[in-house]
Amino acid sequence: MSGGGYAVIEAPSVLGLFPRGVEHLPDALLGAGLADALDARRAGRVEPPPYEPRRDPATGLLNPAGLRDYARQLADATGEVLDGGEKPVVLGGDCSILLGNLLALNRRGRFGLLFLDGHADFYQPEAEPNGEAASMDLALATGRGPRVLADLDGRGALVRDEDVVAFGRRDAEEAEAAGSQRIEDTGVAVIDLATVRDLGVDRAVGDALQRVVRPELDGFWIHVDCDVLDDAVMPAVDYRMPGGLSWDELESVLAAAIATGRAVGLELTIFNPALDTDGVIIRTLVARLGRALRNA
Repeated sequence: MSGGGYAVIEAPSVLGLFPRGVEHLPDALLGAGLADALDARRAGRVEPPPYEPRRDPATGLLNPAGLRDYARQLADATGEVLDGGEKPVVLGGDCSILLGNLLALNRRGRFGLLFLDGHADFYQPEAEPNGEAASMDLALATGRGPRVLADLDGRGALVRDEDVVAFGRRDAEEAEAAGSQRIEDTGVAVIDLATVRDLGVDRAVGDALQRVVRPELDGFWIHVDCDVLDDAVMPAVDYRMPGGLSWDELESVLAAAIATGRAVGLELTIFNPALDTDGVIIRTLVARLGRALRNA
């Protein structure tokens, strides 16, 4: 990433999911040495409001008001790091933290999004069986869904469709069967796992980066849901699917993104340390992130 060093923000919100372990992701990664691996400053923690397990009847979402308020608080914290010339590395939590980070960027200009995720996260509430915003975050960020989250602070879409690349998704059949709206019918660029396999990871990420390094953009944000990784190497997620990127492929994608000099920050989500019983996965994750983010 261009300019200054890294600053880690802890964002242990599971308001868009459920409290069964993902909320401990920041403690686990920092305990395993991530800040040292990145030579990063620890920039504080944004605590979420209490989790409400009842689905809101008006929006079909879990915790809509809490998610809105948390997005604003996280945007303030992420914005402070950006304004100080550092690059935020935001540790979720679930994928709904995307909203706060993109709100921070939207307040400052026009930015792209490299969205690395095994799922498209493009559900609408009526198709999402549990009302989890972590299955809707990209739809919400592009202005689709209940206004409480799809129109934060009256800003509408936090990122434009044409400024987004969804990379590595492999849930198309599952999402269509559930009645999810189709990301393929929008202006979002989709480079799914099958395309990555057809093109090879180097060409695929090159194509993805062309979308987010365009001169009209002020930079781009990187979203990393750990379920973009192959289930064979990353079983420590709550919604598992076969297939995915290898460790080497994820490291290559991140290194290429950072080498552009246009990435302004990164978020990491969904890893559940409670499912990593021997600690092998978290040690590998820290080592891979350290190499990709510091050696590009």
